[in-house]
Amino acid sequence: MKIGFIGLGNMGQHMARHVLEGGHDLTVFDLSRDAGHPLEDAGATWANSPAEAARGADIVFTSLPLPANVLEVATGEGGVLSTISPGAVFVDLSTIDPDTAKTLDAAVRSAGAHALDSPVSGGTVGAERGDLCLMVGGDRDVFERVTPILNLIGDGEKLVYCGDIGTGSICKLANNLVGLSTGVIISEAFGMAMKAGVDARTLYDVITASSGDSAALRGWGTSILKGDFEPGFMVDLAAKDVGLATRLGRSLGLPMEAANIAQQRFIEAQRRGWGRDATPAIGRIQEERAGVEFRFPKTGEED
Repeated sequence: MKIGFIGLGNMGQHMARHVLEGGHDLTVFDLSRDAGHPLEDAGATWANSPAEAARGADIVFTSLPLPANVLEVATGEGGVLSTISPGAVFVDLSTIDPDTAKTLDAAVRSAGAHALDSPVSGGTVGAERGDLCLMVGGDRDVFERVTPILNLIGDGEKLVYCGDIGTGSICKLANNLVGLSTGVIISEAFGMAMKAGVDARTLYDVITASSGDSAALRGWGTSILKGDFEPGFMVDLAAKDVGLATRLGRSLGLPMEAANIAQQRFIEAQRRGWGRDATPAIGRIQEERAGVEFRFPKTGEED
């Protein structure tokens, strides 16, 4: 199968590699020419534009930072829809809002093709392993048609058909709202307990054995406690995602109090210049307030 893949960032590079390793004819594009070199070395073809990546493709994937980027790559000059084949499938893997997903769907349909919104969860580790969760919105028959390719990117047991176009994006925003808001609570809980005299390892062991345990604590929280803020899922993207979720809730007439608090924490981190750091960096704000450092005791056990 001929596949185009646009967006080779922290997530996209790994997802594209899995498609290539699945034996498919892969053409890739990214704004950074260097991002394509590893995939080219493995057998992919470089395209000079989104339009070139989409030409003749059965499936076109996009993995991009912002909703506006998705629409520009699709409908802008030299965009995907200028060359997409009738009957092809445009699968957007980005985290976007449902209105953008519906706008994209309408544009893709007008070009005689099909669209799915298929955001992913699992971070760069899941992308590298190929066991991401994919939450997919769009026509079920189109979803079933591309399922074998989606299973190259994610774990088949975590491939979820969510419903009509836009529902994948709704589920992704809800998921990220839970995970990212939990990160704010983790930093507040550790600040409180450590300032009161409990060390980080003890508190971590208690919570992971109790009702407060979560994937966010074991992944996100562990990064805070190791002081690991190297680029992964960036603060800038977290602020964007929580903002999209908050706006969606408000558009439905719902109060979003906890989401507002989480959003402000990420915005504060951006103001401090941490936008490109991994999201656990927001823990440093609460460290300052508590006058403690969220770190495991230096016993070697944390490794």
